[in-house]
Amino acid sequence: MAKRENQKAKLLALVEIFKHKTDEEHPLTLAEISSHLSAYGISAERKSLYDDMETLRTFGYDIISVKRKTTGYYLGSRRFELAELKLLADAVESSRFITVKKSDELIGKLSGEVSEYEADTLRREVHIAGRVKTMNESIYYNVDLIHTAIREDKKIRFLYFNWNEKKEKVFRHGSAYYEISPFALTWDDENYYLIAYDSASDSVRHYRVDKMSRLSVSETARDGKERFEKFDLADYTYSVFGMYGGEREDVTLLVANELAGVIIDRFGTSLTFFPAEDGFFTVHVRIAVSPTFLAWVLGFGSRMRVISPDSVKEKIIALAQETLLSYRK
Repeated sequence: MAKRENQKAKLLALVEIFKHKTDEEHPLTLAEISSHLSAYGISAERKSLYDDMETLRTFGYDIISVKRKTTGYYLGSRRFELAELKLLADAVESSRFITVKKSDELIGKLSGEVSEYEADTLRREVHIAGRVKTMNESIYYNVDLIHTAIREDKKIRFLYFNWNEKKEKVFRHGSAYYEISPFALTWDDENYYLIAYDSASDSVRHYRVDKMSRLSVSETARDGKERFEKFDLADYTYSVFGMYGGEREDVTLLVANELAGVIIDRFGTSLTFFPAEDGFFTVHVRIAVSPTFLAWVLGFGSRMRVISPDSVKEKIIALAQETLLSYRK
């Protein structure tokens, strides 16, 4: 009697079987399909399976038959191609802001879109050894709450922390809550950042989402909208080097020709390269002059130098001397 009652779930069971037990390299015969249905407590006659597969085709399932020693059947096209899922899984696995636990959960869900054979390949190919991942499990819920606040035109409240040498959270702002107006989320330097307006300082600021704690949506309406009417997020993230703040200045760099790709990777192709001395070119960038930017330039040694303004050159020299002194000590 139970098998007859389970007939109502037969088509759903067939969908699961075709999704997870078949692919082009692993078709199932009618006998094998019947065997898998039995695990669901469902009996199936040969003729009824033909009718069921035709019904699935009518509803858009690409059930393909292939003749080998015996005729087999498999699910052809799916919502995602395996190559597309590999890209998505690779992005999840390589993202620092997604914890190891959540990475495993998300890749597990992506694996549910392919057969069990392809799922094993997917997991094996996306592993990146020794990848540093965030430890803040709440980041996913923070992102969702931020989107909710933006949609509902509300401010958000949160505590903001750094790590100390004892691997302890140290809350900034005297452990007081920040209350700011969220406007955009961006992914930069392998981290998620919130771009927001801080009415207390009348300025646009950014915050790392994985360093937010006890985040909630406020009842207070957002302000600073006029600041964002002409706000260019791409320009902001372009100029704020590594998402470290600093005074924005027009800087001229002398760059070795071999580093042209480095400049293009960082600033795009819209900049003009001006030929200079043998093997070098100059380029003008508008950048937030932060320690991160200065260290980036220094990292290329004699192959990249700041030409102007003098104030930035002096900062480069000071940083180089400070670094040299620390090593000599």
